[in-house]
Amino acid sequence: MAQNSNSEIDGMTLRKPSYLKAGDTVAIVAPSGVLKNRTQEIEQATKLLKSWGLNFVVGKHVFNQANHFAGTDNDRCEDLQKALDDPKIKAIWCARGGYGTVRILDKLNWTKFKQNPKWIIGYSDITALHNQIHIEGVESIHAMMCTSLQDDLSEIEETISTFKDAVFGKSLSYDLRGSKYNKTGAATGKLVGGNLTMLHTMLGSKTSIDVSGKILFIEEIGEYKYHIDRMLQSLKRAGYFDNCKGVIVGDMTKLRKNTTLWGTSVEKLILDALADYDFPIAFNMPAGHEKDNRAMILGRTVDLTVGIEQSSVVFEN
Repeated sequence: MAQNSNSEIDGMTLRKPSYLKAGDTVAIVAPSGVLKNRTQEIEQATKLLKSWGLNFVVGKHVFNQANHFAGTDNDRCEDLQKALDDPKIKAIWCARGGYGTVRILDKLNWTKFKQNPKWIIGYSDITALHNQIHIEGVESIHAMMCTSLQDDLSEIEETISTFKDAVFGKSLSYDLRGSKYNKTGAATGKLVGGNLTMLHTMLGSKTSIDVSGKILFIEEIGEYKYHIDRMLQSLKRAGYFDNCKGVIVGDMTKLRKNTTLWGTSVEKLILDALADYDFPIAFNMPAGHEKDNRAMILGRTVDLTVGIEQSSVVFEN
């Protein structure tokens, strides 16, 4: 598979970082939530990297705490900036999500990263970074983080194996179980997206993604259904979906119950919010905040085929 190959996207060049190989170094950083009492998961993460023949460095401030965060904004920014700038670092693996990445986005300098792009890996709050990286013209990987390793590893085999496949350059394709809510059809486009709250948070800023001609992935955790509807309505009113090619819906995890029930399933809620559009919509993508969190390359062209009985997502090499 070609290294550092390019493809045209929205008039700019989207770059593919070099896939990892034995001997490469991965930096573990914590741009978001605090990692107090999470040393075991970081140790497991370093063991996993070593088992794949990779070296690692752990950011100086990873175990710092400043209230809600893994160190001050400056601490977290320093670790991430150092990893972005160091040409010996071939990938940056985010330790956890939570909240905090958006607070350091505008402090980061992407000059050296664009000269020497590398994979940035994570999900949830790391969606803010994925958005920025896409705008900088580089692919990134929506996949497990270090704290995912708190589970029995036998329970997250697909999560780990697809993460490994993504960073080492093996082809990715997924067959999704069907859903009566699927909106059938087929589309091809660059995959973008991530956590719905984070996509909504970016709206109106220079870090908001243009989804025109692209396929949007969304997932969420811990929200009320009416919050999900409100975010989709806000995105819709801003023209977010006007030229979208398709939507892939991942896990909607631990939804909260309001005293006044919403009255429909979250799938019906999403279909109703997007009823004005004719693009295909696939449910049941195993990605998000469940144990089965399959890796996806954001910025990569995917072929999406949606049926009632089954859907498929195939990543181009």
